[in-house]
Amino acid sequence: MPDDKSIVNDRICVIIVNWNAGAYLKRCVLSLSKQTVPPGEVIVVDNASTDSSADGLEEYYPDVKVVRLNQNIGFAAANNYAARLTSGDCNWLALLNPDAFPEPDWLESLTDAVRMHPEYKFFGSRLMNANQPSMIDGTGDINHISGLVWRDSHENEANVSMSKMKEIFSPCGAAALYSKEAFVEANGFDEDYFCYVEDVDLGFRLRLLGYRCLFVQESLVYHIGSATTGDGSDFSIYHGHRNLVWTYFKNMPGVFFWLFLPLHILLNFFSIIWFGLRGKFSVILRSKVDAFRGIPRMWKKRRAIQKKRKASLKDIWRALDKSILPRFTKIRKRFS
Repeated sequence: MPDDKSIVNDRICVIIVNWNAGAYLKRCVLSLSKQTVPPGEVIVVDNASTDSSADGLEEYYPDVKVVRLNQNIGFAAANNYAARLTSGDCNWLALLNPDAFPEPDWLESLTDAVRMHPEYKFFGSRLMNANQPSMIDGTGDINHISGLVWRDSHENEANVSMSKMKEIFSPCGAAALYSKEAFVEANGFDEDYFCYVEDVDLGFRLRLLGYRCLFVQESLVYHIGSATTGDGSDFSIYHGHRNLVWTYFKNMPGVFFWLFLPLHILLNFFSIIWFGLRGKFSVILRSKVDAFRGIPRMWKKRRAIQKKRKASLKDIWRALDKSILPRFTKIRKRFS
């Protein structure tokens, strides 16, 4: 009879969305072949790459399923598409970026967490900087009441003490595990986002549905970050800061929306000044203008999201960060 780890892990599907990731993708897939508890299924969705990065993956993981799209539909939509392709007995979705390289016991650690903590329905991994292995890339996402989000412990030294397991607001989508049932209930990622902040948005919606997230320190992954889009690129600034606005307008519940709206407006003005002084005025302004244009569409989504809310305002209050001086100096670093 198989042990509990096998029972859980046979139902885990690993999803990788690729777009011109080069050799990183093969390194990522190779890391899955070395897992102490292998996944039940591996699906790679290639978003119309032009660098042949998705060719020959079977050499690194024989059972990998490669799905090639004829256009780049974005990270959010491609993950949703892959989730629909998973087998019927898959009840956990492990999302992995092509520039993220898990240690051999990554899935085993997540499997242990699922078994020991059934009250949690999504889980975050410990991300380390692949280029500076002693530097932490992130231990989960923090969502401030103003709508600003950042990665906890980002750029801290690895010797900084961290609890082995702790509740976090949401995981970074570079390496995260979701209950498939909860993922489907939340309607997956918002495909209007294309990419960036879609993981925070999904985490917020799962929170509103009453689900909680656990950070698993032992589930170690080395992450490059923005390997294909570029750290601090116009692309990442535009999508990240447009989607921050949409995430706030869709998800901040009840009285909190109106109470913290002045802070959110202040955050957006600060963002324009911050990036404007760094030669990025055009792209940051365009992101905010397009965010404003999309508010009617997001407000329609908000009504549907808030109608399904099961979590109390007290629960959401506890999950949000309420620092008096949030990490505005790290405003760019979230989008990498």
